Amino acid sequence: MRGMIFRWLINAGGLLLVSHLFDGIQVAGLGWALIAALFLGVVNALIRPVVLILTLPINILSLGLFTFVINALMLWLVGNLLAGFRVEGFWPALGGSLVLSLISFAVNSLVNDQGRWEVIELRRDRRGVWRER
Repeated sequence: MRGMIFRWLINAGGLLLVSHLFDGIQVAGLGWALIAALFLGVVNALIRPVVLILTLPINILSLGLFTFVINALMLWLVGNLLAGFRVEGFWPALGGSLVLSLISFAVNSLVNDQGRWEVIELRRDRRGVWRER
């Protein structure tokens, strides 16, 4: 539970960062960033899988690159649902979704379910093969 709350807070901070990086994305404040991060999580959990399945042929033909378009559309959708969070146009949504994806990937890779940082240490064995310690 703590890990989920920590990820939510980091994603809200990521939304604030994205609003400073891209002119077409505005967040009215920290409260709206928290609400937008919550809505984005719900949209990504409920709507995004359905859209991914419906667009599977396009996604296969584009070698998975169409997923970036879907992520941008999910961000744009949340921007249209909330009054304190706006996404104006496709290109800011695409750039914002790329930055948010990187932040989310990093946090999900480094934070466990208890909200603690996980560090994976790799060492070489005698044969020169990298192994997790």
